[in-house]
Amino acid sequence: MDTLQVILLAIIQGLTEFLPISSSAHLILPSQILGWEDQGLSFDVAVHLGSLLAVIIYFRKEIGVMISAWVNSIFKGQHNDDSKLAWWILLATIPAVVFGFAFKGIIETYLRGPGVIAISTVVFGLLLWVGDKMSRNELTEYQTGWRKALMIGFAQAIALIPGTSRSGITITAALMLGLTKEAAARFSFLMSIPVISGAALLMSKDIISGQEAVDYHAMGLGVVMSFIAAYTCIFLFLKLISRIGMTPFVLYRLTLGAVLCGFIFL
Repeated sequence: MDTLQVILLAIIQGLTEFLPISSSAHLILPSQILGWEDQGLSFDVAVHLGSLLAVIIYFRKEIGVMISAWVNSIFKGQHNDDSKLAWWILLATIPAVVFGFAFKGIIETYLRGPGVIAISTVVFGLLLWVGDKMSRNELTEYQTGWRKALMIGFAQAIALIPGTSRSGITITAALMLGLTKEAAARFSFLMSIPVISGAALLMSKDIISGQEAVDYHAMGLGVVMSFIAAYTCIFLFLKLISRIGMTPFVLYRLTLGAVLCGFIFL
């Protein structure tokens, strides 16, 4: 890949990993418009690592407190809001892991097509609108509870379908379950840490066992650019979401879905 391609794809990944607009839908556009080939596993690992570093650094204080509280809950039997939130995030990760391993072959064989991505972008965009309108905006992430956390986790498993948007479907579920917009976004972003970590590890394993040539320059630049884009995205999204709501992202998804359908079906 040339430098422009690396920068553009890394920025797209960094932004769309956390905005509720589907990263797979956006990553298909450069190939459709510019004819770019698949960027390869090593670059995927790099941009996911950049996004992972961004969310960890942004929430570093919260993560530190949660880990400490979680360890105390195991070894000292001391439970507080932070330890409960840590357990809920781990619980919410289980459905994605189970369904990911169970349906990996089916998803890669039948659901990777551009048509599925275009339709999912529209359908789950409309569902985001419904979730926004249904939300009671009452609960913080510390009031989620294990049942709601598990339900959000099952929603995250649906994001295995390309075009769904992991952040989009988890925020949608959280809003439907009564979380405020900010709490829904924070819970979704914290949930991303184990999921992105696991995905990066699995892709790294495939790289090690495969024969793909590794472009270290592209990987390094990809990490930096995706980190900058993802960190900026998280900061601005959490600052603005209570004021702008989900409607702009719904409209954007509908427009994007229409554009994709135009490229694919016309």
